[in-house]
Amino acid sequence: MSTEHWDERFDVVVVGSGAGGMTAALRAQTEGLSTVLLEKSDRYGGTSAVSGGGIWIPCNDQIAELGESDSYEEALTYLRYLTGGEVPESRIEAYLRNAPEMVRALAADSGIHYRAVHKYPDYFPDKPGGKPGFRTMEPAAFDAAQLGDAFWQQREPFAGTQLMGRVSMDQVEAHTLFTRGKGWFLLTLKMMGRYWSDLRWRLKTRRDRRLTLGQAMVAALRHGLDARGVPIRLNNALVGLIEENGRVVGVEVDSPEGRKRLRAERGVVLATGGFESNQQMREQYLPQPTRAEWTAAPYGLNEGEGIRAGQALGAGTAFMNLTWGTPTAHMPDEAPQPGLFVERALPGCMLVNGNGQRFCNEAGPYTEVIYAMYRDHEKSGCTVPAWFVFDATFRKKYPAGPTLPGSIQPDRKLPKKWWDKVIYKADSLSELAAKIGIDAQGLAQSVERMNRYSRLGVDAEFGKGVNVFDRYYSDPTVKPNPCLGPLEKGPFYALRVDAGEIGTKGGLTTDERARVLREDDGQPIAGLYAVGNCSAAVMGRTYAGPGSTLGPAMTFAYIAAREMAAEGGAQRKAA
Repeated sequence: MSTEHWDERFDVVVVGSGAGGMTAALRAQTEGLSTVLLEKSDRYGGTSAVSGGGIWIPCNDQIAELGESDSYEEALTYLRYLTGGEVPESRIEAYLRNAPEMVRALAADSGIHYRAVHKYPDYFPDKPGGKPGFRTMEPAAFDAAQLGDAFWQQREPFAGTQLMGRVSMDQVEAHTLFTRGKGWFLLTLKMMGRYWSDLRWRLKTRRDRRLTLGQAMVAALRHGLDARGVPIRLNNALVGLIEENGRVVGVEVDSPEGRKRLRAERGVVLATGGFESNQQMREQYLPQPTRAEWTAAPYGLNEGEGIRAGQALGAGTAFMNLTWGTPTAHMPDEAPQPGLFVERALPGCMLVNGNGQRFCNEAGPYTEVIYAMYRDHEKSGCTVPAWFVFDATFRKKYPAGPTLPGSIQPDRKLPKKWWDKVIYKADSLSELAAKIGIDAQGLAQSVERMNRYSRLGVDAEFGKGVNVFDRYYSDPTVKPNPCLGPLEKGPFYALRVDAGEIGTKGGLTTDERARVLREDDGQPIAGLYAVGNCSAAVMGRTYAGPGSTLGPAMTFAYIAAREMAAEGGAQRKAA
């Protein structure tokens, strides 16, 4: 591209307004670099705004304060085991050494605070170096009124992450409510009372003023950016990167005022997310079958622009065949689809294929469930989609996909258009099997085995309920295994389950300094950095624990900002 004309000049241009992009912009400005943040949509926050907002931070300062322990060696052992040598150890070490520092810096410089969630386990707590809690941190609740008019430009949360579709709850509150833990009913009354008594805010909007989860994360970062005067440009879509003499020096964007060229003296940070909304890229890279409509991420948002822009300059890629997979409930003509995060761990349900056979530990990490779906599909040809099957007891007590517990949302209150398209119901298992088109004998056999396992408390096939992660969203009132319950009371129900995701894992290859690397020689492309889901995941094909997407995104954004500031100092010394 021609570089004869520049519309504006900055030290740093950040593309993408999720947690990674916002952290990069905030930290670059804190380092004394003039910065602009670009977002292609009319809302800031990206997928981070609709996420759980957690960040996975081994050795965070609060672990010792809460009387527990962690060590760099344990965390390194854990990630070495999970990544299996597929991720350069220099990147893993950079993440582990800088993540706690990033959390401290955000708190000290911008007043952005997190708390360790003591009961939220790693996803593989029984593996070497795994922990039963404390490594995951969640953002402190944030008062939306502090943002002023900027709040109305923040991407709205998904209804499924809120009580009754509108009342904010943090991770600890959600766990208490979903598992009906001690005091859950009084907590519900307290949360509803707080929401409805906020009369001034209720006159403005049904959105909750108390922001939690990803909403709190994004709001706190936006507040920090506003305090430091960082401009955020909405409706600015990346067209391409501008390169001079082998160095990226700016970006070209489509803006409301037309095509613009923005100079970046120190560097461009790509934080544009993955490619889950790009059907062509899904077909090119992901296991088949795959559909963009199956995603649990904001539909139509992440289309791989940053990845393609890097590839156009010769950047390498890795893990393009992988996703941060999660099973999603099939919702025809509605997107995004709700992810099945909680209900799979509860007793009285099963995931089965078209032969009526179970194929995985339903309570396992959601990425592992998607891997299991595709492995079984290769054998059976009938596991994508799969089916989530449960009985009347489960329906009354627990949520399932888009439905609330029947005690709160009985069948007569469900939208009529959902029946036999979203949720299926029949008086017997054989009738249900016929309705959803799966093998009735296979389903009956699977139910018989599950009922036997429930009485014994041991899942002899897949080990459901074997560790503290499986049991995190279980029902502690059910014995002997809180994840196992019989399916014996009709009517029986089913949801179609698609192979969805919260984002794709594959992206541009980067080094321990977040610099994008060339495909041909593995050397950095000067002036170009990538963080978040447009970069190849430091977690490789695995998912270490809650917050393993956002934690690395923010940590490598922190590293990138520091690198760009340091590079400027080195240039001044050389001059």
